[in-house]
Amino acid sequence: MHGLAMQPYSASFAMENLTPHQRDIPIGKAKYRAVIHEGVVLKTDRMERKKFKIEQVLGGKNVYYFLTPFSKGRLQTLPIAYDVNKKEWFDTAASGIRHFPGAEQVEAVDWREYPYTFNTACYGCHVSQLSTNYNLETFTYQTTWNEPGINCETCHGPSAEHNRIAKSTPKGQPLLELHIISTRTMTKTQRNDLCSGCHAKASPLTLQYGPEDRFYDHFDLMTLEDPDYYPDGRDLGENYTLTSWAMSPCVKSGQLDCMHCHTSSGRYRFKKEMFNNACMPCHEDKVKNPAVHTHHPAQSEGSKCISCHMPMTAFARMNRSDHSMLPPTPAATMAFNSPNACNLCHQDKDAHWADTFVRQWRTRDYQAPVLKRAALIDAARKRDWTKLTEMIAYIADPKHDEIFATSLIRLIPPSQDGKVQDALIGAAHDPSPLVRGAAVQALGSIPTPGSLQTLVMATADEFRLVRVRAAAGIAAFPNLAVPPAYQAQLRTANDEYLASITARPDQWTSHYNLGNHLLGQRELKNAVTSYQMALVLNPQAIMPMVNTSVAYARLGENEKAEGALGKALAQAPDNVAVNFNMGLLKAAKNELAAAEMHLKKAFKTDPQMAQAAYNLCIITAKDRIGEAVAWCRIAADISPQEPKYAYTLAFYLNQKGDKDAAITTLEALLVKSPQHKDAERLLKEISR
Repeated sequence: MHGLAMQPYSASFAMENLTPHQRDIPIGKAKYRAVIHEGVVLKTDRMERKKFKIEQVLGGKNVYYFLTPFSKGRLQTLPIAYDVNKKEWFDTAASGIRHFPGAEQVEAVDWREYPYTFNTACYGCHVSQLSTNYNLETFTYQTTWNEPGINCETCHGPSAEHNRIAKSTPKGQPLLELHIISTRTMTKTQRNDLCSGCHAKASPLTLQYGPEDRFYDHFDLMTLEDPDYYPDGRDLGENYTLTSWAMSPCVKSGQLDCMHCHTSSGRYRFKKEMFNNACMPCHEDKVKNPAVHTHHPAQSEGSKCISCHMPMTAFARMNRSDHSMLPPTPAATMAFNSPNACNLCHQDKDAHWADTFVRQWRTRDYQAPVLKRAALIDAARKRDWTKLTEMIAYIADPKHDEIFATSLIRLIPPSQDGKVQDALIGAAHDPSPLVRGAAVQALGSIPTPGSLQTLVMATADEFRLVRVRAAAGIAAFPNLAVPPAYQAQLRTANDEYLASITARPDQWTSHYNLGNHLLGQRELKNAVTSYQMALVLNPQAIMPMVNTSVAYARLGENEKAEGALGKALAQAPDNVAVNFNMGLLKAAKNELAAAEMHLKKAFKTDPQMAQAAYNLCIITAKDRIGEAVAWCRIAADISPQEPKYAYTLAFYLNQKGDKDAAITTLEALLVKSPQHKDAERLLKEISR
């Protein structure tokens, strides 16, 4: 399986694996059809008929994707793919559209754009010993690899010496030393890390990842802040495996690694009639008498461990098993519309029916903790901060799940609320490097002595992920006085941080992130240069335009700042960040009517944007104090953890003449933030 992750296209491959493509597939204004005997995809539109050569084939377990040579050395994923299970051709990009609950329908990505460029997006896990060889001056690739697919050296390291000794050793005589990396001598964590580099939805920190490397020295992991997951952690979009795997009680126990169930080539070790033997070492009683546990006949699908604990769902025609191994939770289906194993089989029944049975069968309410933590994720995604105290308590709980704790840390807006800050400082010392990295990243937006001290200490963390996130946070404070004893470790961490954001020069996000770093360092002209490079690589990227305007505004070049935002508005007229920043810029230029219009548009698009409501409060306070109070109250209600909003609300309540309400607001604020000196002073002044 791994060895065929990519392979050259050939006539023999087509004959053995594909069926003729009979009908054109309309995509945009063109039609596409694979002509498999020619090895091309034919595009037909009003203007032309064009053939794209099929050079490489990607995948094959569920879907075959096809690559064609493009300009500047790019290998591009063709717009049609082949469903292995249904034996039919389909629209590649359309199959990847996410259908998020409650969200607007999104458009398919154009197949010619960078997300479908093999060199940029998907190369690392489909070929072996790859060199991208990207030239930033000419924007060209000269990509090379030793072998298509995943070869032995990917997991076992260089094999030349092993091969030499094996050839010179008499037949039948064992090798005294293997001279390659053996998975048999690895710990379970090392074996899991070996697989995780490819089987994770992650962002890379480095260019290289070897078979003995630790995952969190080279990657950061996406968690449930990503809408590709349901709030309970079940898969919605394309997620690969590691995030759900990290939620598995079996994995948390330290008793399970990938190679217990899979061979190093990716195959399942247990034949169909022995599927349950995978669970035998720890769950012998249930494996030997499954019907008692499953309430299904012993030889049925319902008595297979994986049917209930690893149910299979599909996205973009790719079948994937849920590796959280958690039991079915139909109550979560009712609450969050996530899939559950019961109804994946019993499709003629609903989740309430399934929930009734699992509650009859189990006296312990095992669904309750799942529902509780999923509800916190759901609330945080919706920015419903009525559950903030529970979220903070979950993060601080030593028994928390690292995926859910990390998700909450990333979803809660950083603020100087003492409870939020204390929870983050505590999480910066969590046993999990994933949690520590997320906490440190959040603390980088809270410029208090306690936060900055924690960041400095974290630059010496055992894992690169945490060090990089700490260095990024400190970089936003270029004038921070770091004690001499910590300066060497900070320099090392800063070097790692800069290397992480420049490791992939062919990705627009690298230049965008470098621009953000330079913006924090007040190297404003260099920041603009980096943002412009990001836009060369992806002209549709909105945030580089927005941050270009921020840099220009700080340079005092307001016309250029407005020009950058104007381009962004032309491309995305309803974008929240664009309208918010245009509102701020117009306010700075004292064009208050225009500022109000853009801020209201930002708030209309995102009714949970407290910053927009707060700035509308400031603008309207000049001549509409009642409206200002209303806007400030909205901001304070949306973000009760942000002291600035409550303080400003009290200030304008007092200005309006509502002294009692102002006092009540300040007293409540000081309970939450007892160190808020401005609130203390205002309360004394009003109370005289």
